[in-house]
Amino acid sequence: SRGIGWQGVGILLDGLFGTGTGSTVSVENAGLLGITRVGSRRVVQISSGFMIFFSILGKFGALFASIPFPIFSAIYCIVFGLVTATGISFLQFTNMNSMRSMFIVGVSLFLGLSVPQYFNEYTATAGSGPVRSHARWFNDILDTLFSSSATVALILAVFLDNTVNVKESKKDRGMPWWARFRTFKGDSRNEEFYTLPFNLHKFFPPT
Repeated sequence: SRGIGWQGVGILLDGLFGTGTGSTVSVENAGLLGITRVGSRRVVQISSGFMIFFSILGKFGALFASIPFPIFSAIYCIVFGLVTATGISFLQFTNMNSMRSMFIVGVSLFLGLSVPQYFNEYTATAGSGPVRSHARWFNDILDTLFSSSATVALILAVFLDNTVNVKESKKDRGMPWWARFRTFKGDSRNEEFYTLPFNLHKFFPPT
């Protein structure tokens, strides 16, 4: 999609300017959308301007640094709770009475919790992950990936959803609902959601 493409452009610019971390999407944004119910690009642009301005003034940084950690913890509990609820809400477009859907969701959630728990306990006991090969970088990549519950659940859910009885289960997968958003003119809301700011969509038209 154009969103992934523009993220790639942003990462390229980050590399050219020598930033240390690069640009990436943040899962907390889904929680903020759930709390504020505001998804306007204009709000994000103005907030970015404030963040750039406040980063220049050290006093504002000290003010935010003085916020007690329990308050941050409470905010994170709410934000990540809403992130989880937002992810689960996407299941409303699927047929959860289908044995196929229940199998995919159940297996993904169970192994998404069990596999990382095994990797983390093994690493804590043995001092290194369970993946053992002659390439240490390869071991680190797999140990990191399979130590993340979200990553394991995502990999399993995507794999199972695209391999188990795919052709006969389009309605169970919720594909008819998502079909209208596959093309720019498929739904009247697409222009509002996906039009680029500053008339950039004229130079990068949607498909």
